[in-house]
Amino acid sequence: MIDSQLYKSILGQFPSGVTVVTTYDDQGKVTGFTASAFSALSMDPALVLVCPSYTSDTYPMIRDSRKFAIHILSDQQQAIAYQFAKKGVDKSEGLNIRKSELGLPVIDGAMAVLECQLWQEYEGGDHAILVGQVLAANLADTDAVSPLLYARSKMAALPELV
Repeated sequence: MIDSQLYKSILGQFPSGVTVVTTYDDQGKVTGFTASAFSALSMDPALVLVCPSYTSDTYPMIRDSRKFAIHILSDQQQAIAYQFAKKGVDKSEGLNIRKSELGLPVIDGAMAVLECQLWQEYEGGDHAILVGQVLAANLADTDAVSPLLYARSKMAALPELV
């Protein structure tokens, strides 16, 4: 068995983007979580995957509603990432969130938003592996902002590429 702290430290060396995944709970309130475990999966059909913890308050809402929105955050949205990483709070407080045509909560100002229908779910240890079929997508003006990255337990802007 590998030491869990060593494993976490090793995985922290690999930078990833930062996303917030949202849906509505059964009372119509916005729920969500911050995720760096996100990836493109297929171009045809358009599929992505995201991996929520089984202990996430949002996971059962996604499983039951079978739909969710993935927001790719900009370097200006670090506070939103931290807000959705907390448990037991109104994660949407103070945010401009609108209900999309597909009935999903969409955070205004995200670099990109992928609205998904749950395609398939797989077991992944202490996390679920959710494959979503992208039904709608929106890309903001990415010349004005830089993506938010996560590595070594910190968030920061993408350094200018050479």
